[in-house]
Formats: sequence, C-alpha cells, structure tokens
Amino acid sequence: MTLKKLPTKLLQLFLGFFLIALGVIFMRYSNLGLNPWGTFHEGVSKITGLRFGTVTQLTGLTIICISMLLKIYPGIGTLLNMYFCGFFINVIDDTNIILHPETPMVKVIYLILGIWILAFGIYTYISVGLGAGPRDGLMVGLVKITKYNVSLIRTIIELSALFVGYLLGGTVGIGTIISAFSIGYAIELVFKLRKYDSKKVSHLSMVQFFTMKYK
Repeated sequence: MTLKKLPTKLLQLFLGFFLIALGVIFMRYSNLGLNPWGTFHEGVSKITGLRFGTVTQLTGLTIICISMLLKIYPGIGTLLNMYFCGFFINVIDDTNIILHPETPMVKVIYLILGIWILAFGIYTYISVGLGAGPRDGLMVGLVKITKYNVSLIRTIIELSALFVGYLLGGTVGIGTIISAFSIGYAIELVFKLRKYDSKKVSHLSMVQFFTMKYK
C-alpha cells in the first residue's frame, strides 16, 4: 500500500466500521437477544454504569492487550476499530435513524439482516490490510496459530463472550444463540465469496503504516 491509495483505503475502513455498528444495532433492536459480544457488553454496562458503546471501546482495548501476549500486534486499523465501532453505535442510538420493530417477522428480519451486515462490515474493513480490529484480530491470529477455519474459531470466541456476558447479567435470547453459531459461518462465507484468505493475508503494522511512501 502507498500513500496515494490511503484515502480510498481509509474510506473503505470507516465504511466497514459503520456497517459493523449498524449490524450490531439491528441485532440489538430485534429484541430477540443480543449478539454474544452484545450480551457481554451489556453485562459489563449494567455492572459499571458505562454506555454500551463505551464498553465496546474498553473491551477492544483489553482484547488488544491480550492479543499482544499472543504476538498479534495491532495496526492503525485495529486502534481505529476499537474507537469508531463503539462511536458509531452511540451515534446510531442517539439519532434514532433505525426504527424499533414491533412484529415478530420484522424482528427476525432485523436479526438476520444484522448478522449479514456485520459479516460484510468485517470483510469490508479487514480486507483493507491496515490491521484487524481487536476481536477480529484475535480471530485472525488464532486462525493462523491453530490452522482451524474461521467459522470454528469465531464460534468459540462468540460462545466464550456469551458465557461470560450471561454470568454478568447480559440479555440472552433465541437470537443470541442463533448469532453465536451463525456469525462465524456468515463471516467465512463472505470471505469465500470475496476470495479473501485470512490465513495468508498479512496486515500493515503501525511502523509500516507511518513509513509508507507516496507512489
């Protein structure tokens, strides 16, 4: 990557962050149960009194620290993801641009739509190569370390977040269970459709990002 391509890449990066936030909002507004990380964030939010989006940001920072112990180092995209996904969640919440569904059918549509928007959002930003977000970086790193596929690793991560979130008092419903087992497969399918191999792709480190040359 060069500085000449950076504006386009950053635009794609932020589009991915917005789609992730939008996907989370759709799943949350379905009222069928939060996605696993949503359950975790809500549980922490209830205990600490912090806003949902703020907890998302702080969780990201914690995961970055854990990932670094596994030699999974952050890129500029990792740090931006940590802040802006939570930021966009708060913005969407505050502006009320997404209506709350009332009928069961629309709630199911919200849940399914949220899962796929989230999956496309993850692909959109992660394919830029500027560093995976905290949760996705952990996923990609574990895929490379264990050689297992994305769907299995992501499902294990989601179920772990769900379990801890439940213990903290986060909301769990049928939608939570569905998303826990389907998000990983949705991400893997999007990766395959876009011919993106997370086992082979390397991301730009912080040092490489700040030493890029204009071409």
